Amino acid sequence: MDLLDDPVPGSNTPEFSVSEIAGKVKRLIEGELGWVRIKGEVGRVVLARSGHLYFDLKDDRNVLSCMTWKGQVGELGTMPEEGMEVVAEGRMTASGFQSKFSLNAQRIAIAGEGALMALLEKRKKALAAEGLFDADRKKPLPYLPEIIGVVTSLQGAVIRDILHRLRDRFPRKVLIWPVAVQGAACAPEVARAIAGFNALQPGGAMPRPDLIIVARGGGSVEDLWGFNEEIVARAAAASDIPLISAVGHETDTTLIDYASDQRAPTPTAAAEMAVPVRHELLAWVEQAGARMTTSLSGGLDRRTQRLRDLARALPRPDALVEGPRHRLDVLGDRLGPALISGVQRRRVRLSDVSGSLRPGILGRQLRSENNKVRALSDRLAPALDRAARSQRERFEARAARFAPRLLAQDVAQARARFDSVVGRLHAVGTHQIASHKHRLEAMDRLRETLSYKATLARGYAVVRGGDGIVTTRAAAEAASGLEIEFADGRLKLGGGAAPARKAKAKPPEQGSLF
Repeated sequence: MDLLDDPVPGSNTPEFSVSEIAGKVKRLIEGELGWVRIKGEVGRVVLARSGHLYFDLKDDRNVLSCMTWKGQVGELGTMPEEGMEVVAEGRMTASGFQSKFSLNAQRIAIAGEGALMALLEKRKKALAAEGLFDADRKKPLPYLPEIIGVVTSLQGAVIRDILHRLRDRFPRKVLIWPVAVQGAACAPEVARAIAGFNALQPGGAMPRPDLIIVARGGGSVEDLWGFNEEIVARAAAASDIPLISAVGHETDTTLIDYASDQRAPTPTAAAEMAVPVRHELLAWVEQAGARMTTSLSGGLDRRTQRLRDLARALPRPDALVEGPRHRLDVLGDRLGPALISGVQRRRVRLSDVSGSLRPGILGRQLRSENNKVRALSDRLAPALDRAARSQRERFEARAARFAPRLLAQDVAQARARFDSVVGRLHAVGTHQIASHKHRLEAMDRLRETLSYKATLARGYAVVRGGDGIVTTRAAAEAASGLEIEFADGRLKLGGGAAPARKAKAKPPEQGSLF
């Protein structure tokens, strides 16, 4: 009997509560269906704050709700995206709270290579629009890295090929970060390995690599799909360390190839890109050293020959200094006599000037000039006053005559101009008087400077005769009287020739005893 049919009154059909019937339906669905694989297109996708994932699977007629609990999200293998065609595996269950059945999806795989390529192209366009594949983001590879970090699996021939190729070309230190290279764990482990190498600090306990190689052997699109995940492409683009991607064979292309700084067709080619050939490098260094030595030697030879040519064109050092040396000797010989002659000429000139500058004559000249200045000053002031009165009277007469025709303002302006002229005349006269006074004072200071009285204070004296200053002994003997001037006064002496010295009396000669 169908449970949905109306019960017949008086029958023994059991009655169920809502919770009981919901639990029976849940057990019926889970028991009958169990583990199922469902193919469909992904519709709405929601990642809740709690970490649970909710999405829909649909075809052209129906929609199936799916959920993946927080602890199961890491094991899905592929994160569902809207529009993807996938195959979801899990257990069917029912919810009595909403009377709905759904799929607890625990694994998701892409349904077919065509869908994978469409998803890959969609991701590629989205990441390219963000600029992750731009050429200006690519970093140059170091020419000879000290430490190389390799992200790959420890199983397989990839790591052996890389190490063998590095050993043959140029042995370097290698740090290996083992990861899963396919499956659900591939993408997160590769992304963590790239970020981990970048997190190492230079000079730390674990050396930081100068170059990273992400390598894997060839395989199908599904096998290489982990390197097409968005987290791997973003980790490669964000790497501060230059990165070489060597995933698959030459025909295989993944998103990490576009985001990396350099793509290698094979892991062996990545090792060849990482380091040069040691023997070739040594040969190149030797050739460069030989060329440098040859270039330096040739340059030195050319410069030496150029220096010799210039040296032949230059005169001898003795010839350069011979003329100046001769002129120096001639001038040196003439310097002593010239100095003595110059001193003598200046001494004679000084004596002549000092003799002509007698105190009496200079004083009389100064007094005469001073009297003249005073007389002019006494005459200038009355003359200025008379001129001012005359001009003022003339002005007043003209003003009185032309008063009817002149305005009061014009008279005031004319009077102001007249007063200004009078003031300037007075200032000019005062300035001239002051100028003459300064000149007289300067001449008096010059007289005191050239006077011989300062010399008398140092112990010298001036001898005068009847005809003036006596400078020789013969003139003193011929003078009738002498006057000696000291610093504190004059002393008169009698003149004439000096008395002749009396001859000493000779002692009487002793007579002879014989």
